Amino acid sequence: MIKRLGMAAAVAGILVTSGPATAELPDPAAVVRTYADIALAAYEDSLAGARRLREAVVALVTSPSEQAMEAARQAWVEARVPYMQTEVYRFGNPIVDAWEGKVNAWPLDEGLIDYVDASYGEASDQNPGYAANVIASRSLKIGSEEIDASTITKSLLADTLQELGGIEANVATGYHAIEFLLWGQDLNGTGPGAGERPWTDYSREHCTNGNCDRRGVYLLTATDLLIDDLASMVQEWSPDGAARRHVTDDPMRGLAAILTGLGSLSYGELAGERMKLGLMLHDPEEEHDCFSDNTHESHYYDVVGMLNVYSGTYTATDGRKLAGPGLAMLVTAQDPALAAEMYDRLRETEAAMHRLKRRAETTEAYDQMIAQGNAEGNAVVQAAIDALVAQTRPIERIVQALGLEPIALEGSDSLDDPAAVFK
Repeated sequence: MIKRLGMAAAVAGILVTSGPATAELPDPAAVVRTYADIALAAYEDSLAGARRLREAVVALVTSPSEQAMEAARQAWVEARVPYMQTEVYRFGNPIVDAWEGKVNAWPLDEGLIDYVDASYGEASDQNPGYAANVIASRSLKIGSEEIDASTITKSLLADTLQELGGIEANVATGYHAIEFLLWGQDLNGTGPGAGERPWTDYSREHCTNGNCDRRGVYLLTATDLLIDDLASMVQEWSPDGAARRHVTDDPMRGLAAILTGLGSLSYGELAGERMKLGLMLHDPEEEHDCFSDNTHESHYYDVVGMLNVYSGTYTATDGRKLAGPGLAMLVTAQDPALAAEMYDRLRETEAAMHRLKRRAETTEAYDQMIAQGNAEGNAVVQAAIDALVAQTRPIERIVQALGLEPIALEGSDSLDDPAAVFK
């Protein structure tokens, strides 16, 4: 059984202790420094989680067993917790946006990486790498291009296969490539159950589905790349890092980055592309962690990340607390009623997402919740979507209250033009 990690009590503590009742006007530069410090701490925790994941992956590849597979899966789940709290740094920070696709790109055409069920199909008109299966292929012919895949290396995965042919669904690296290699396809549709890749897929003595040695090399190489990429982002937010300087050199630009990340993750990305789209289509392939059925955790910790940057607080994986002047203090000093409204919306969002998370832990997985005909499950997901959309309204007014230039938030056809989804 995968152990699920709870944060409801910690989040409640943030909301209580950081409320808008008493706050002096902080220096915007201090608010932006806190924002950068939280980024550094969260990326450091993400890197540490990836390194623990590597230890579990090494154990699986060198001594495969059911227990080793379960330990690697658990390490992946735990590694996601701090990483998802960093997603609020997307959209407002160009350096993060340019980097993010290497570590968290989704959805992916998993046939690029490994064997798939016959129902997946053998080819796609849109993607010549759709079923390339690099693990089983020592050479690949993609269109007119010949690719030497005899040795699985970081360069092969990151430089050649990632977004092969300019197609975003060709995902060869990052959390979701690793997730697929640990769980395999979830062939249950909107029924119960996640992927069920056997541990023997990594056993040379009891190898199932062929190429077990190359599969192990791929898994370890992808994990090493994840560590490399997270280490680079830790450096970006370190005292002399470019991402930190981008926001701290111009505090007003930093405040705009905070609000752009909050609003875009709330609205277009999480409420729209990750939730409403899948709910409209009732399609389990549109859930974020679709192989592991860990989607509820990822969505929840996205919300925790929003709370972190708004309140100026962060709880590290080891329990250490980081706190400093936060955006909430600045808003309170300018417009106490608006600050109170923002806290109310955040509370409602966290509560709605916690209900979704709790349902996934006790009743049915996220992909079952979005199934057609599941009125109760659909309603739980829709309530979280509604709360996320509602919290973008005060975010937009905070921009005005702080005297910032208007910001552009990410949109989604699923929210802005639902009819276009079905064209």
